[in-house]
Amino acid sequence: MTAVVSDDGLLLPADTRPLLVEIDGHYVWSTTPVRDGEPREGGVLVPWPGVLRPFLNGRGRIRVTDTSGDDVLYDDEVGLGDGEGTLAVVDKAGNRLSVDKVGHLARSFADTGEAIREEIMAGTSRAIEDLRTYAKVDAYLNYGALLGAIREGRMLAHDSDTDLCYLSPHSSPADIITESYRIGRAMRARGWNLLRMSGGDIKLLLPLSDGRTCHIDVFVAFHVGDTFFQLGNRSGDLPRDTIVPFSTIELHGYEFPAPRDTDAMLSFLYGPQWRTPDPSFRYADPAAGVRRLDGWLRGFRAEMGRWTEFFASPDVRRVPNTSSSFAHWAEKRFGDLPVVELGPGTGRDALWFSRRGHRVAALDFSRGALGFIRRRNRKRELTVKVDQLILGELRSTLMHGTRLARDPHHLYARHLIGCLDEPALDQLWLLARMALRPGGGRLFLEFSAAAAGDAAEDGTPGEPHGLVRRVAPATIQAAIERAGGVVEHLSVDPGEDMYDAPDPAVCRIRAHWPQPKETT
Repeated sequence: MTAVVSDDGLLLPADTRPLLVEIDGHYVWSTTPVRDGEPREGGVLVPWPGVLRPFLNGRGRIRVTDTSGDDVLYDDEVGLGDGEGTLAVVDKAGNRLSVDKVGHLARSFADTGEAIREEIMAGTSRAIEDLRTYAKVDAYLNYGALLGAIREGRMLAHDSDTDLCYLSPHSSPADIITESYRIGRAMRARGWNLLRMSGGDIKLLLPLSDGRTCHIDVFVAFHVGDTFFQLGNRSGDLPRDTIVPFSTIELHGYEFPAPRDTDAMLSFLYGPQWRTPDPSFRYADPAAGVRRLDGWLRGFRAEMGRWTEFFASPDVRRVPNTSSSFAHWAEKRFGDLPVVELGPGTGRDALWFSRRGHRVAALDFSRGALGFIRRRNRKRELTVKVDQLILGELRSTLMHGTRLARDPHHLYARHLIGCLDEPALDQLWLLARMALRPGGGRLFLEFSAAAAGDAAEDGTPGEPHGLVRRVAPATIQAAIERAGGVVEHLSVDPGEDMYDAPDPAVCRIRAHWPQPKETT
């Protein structure tokens, strides 16, 4: 055998081919060693993906091969972690999972039976018809679904969703976003549950009879001048007449619209080698195009995927179920006003406030967090109102700010400040000004503080997974005051982090937004 398997990863030859990794006969991951690994004596070390690490504890047979399966680099039983139990990358229901094209764990089509495949095809066909008839856009099959149909005549074994695009007539980001929200409203009216991923990208959620949910991505494509853009993150030279008028292709007995020149589209997406299978393929998008799409349509959700992974990982169990010490400190100062917790995470404090008799709302941008809180809310028979707030998406901030201006609340946020970038912080102050000024509520903040006078620690990553950063209290106080707020209380003392582990410097702030002075 020419490979070594350890807790650190796979020591492989400096191979330019994509390789497949299986555990006990089930595909879990693919890698290209020279791209993904680091030089080591004897080859390159490819570390295990972070999403797999929580499952790598026990014994199992690991097999590493090329995509044909003929060249076997490793095939042996190994023990990882403490070596106790069985290695298995599965969900709570025991369904096999693998790392998908964007680095998330999902159930691939290789583990999908014929009946479920039929449901996915029928659902995708219905989505295209609803988009055409009710949303008034013509969608076509694209990405992995198109590649599988053209190259293999079936869905790609290692794919886990279906992908649709529509070619917008607009070139202005404002018009494209307006069109996308109109499409979202039309699809909701047709009964679709959906996720908004950006200003030009939604996921239609297709429930399947085996209990899982298949995602049908609906991406916008458009031209600005001679440059073609397509979410997610594609940009370059692709003339309009290579897409329309549509051709048709067959996939598992269903006929779907496709780009007029499928070869040109697949070469644009995957390069001229698209006919050669590569489950480890990664896009190499032009940096300038990515920056433009981020600025136009996508910038507000840079870390949403990492938070979703956190709430699906065993690490979430490290967050205590009991209320935090900050919750007890703040609750004594609530009085009769209800409270909105921003960034509630697992909902430990919001649920405790509800048990204490307060009217409570919990707003988070992570659907993983919102699902977590809803389940606990039902189980404990509480009445916390749960909704999504995306700080950084102005539409979301203004919507909640308008609602709260009519219904006075306190705002409460523990370890949220260190999760937000500057645009999101600006919208937090906007939300506070809108929500607190009319009704006299207070803003209660707790966050990990940068050491006094040590600017180097400002922004230092912390738990979990580097998603929470230390922030200088003076920075936050100045931002509140610039936004018209008044800081009533500010203290920095030893406290606890998100896991309630000791934190040497935790800042607590209480602030309010006074009514503007009347002018004659």
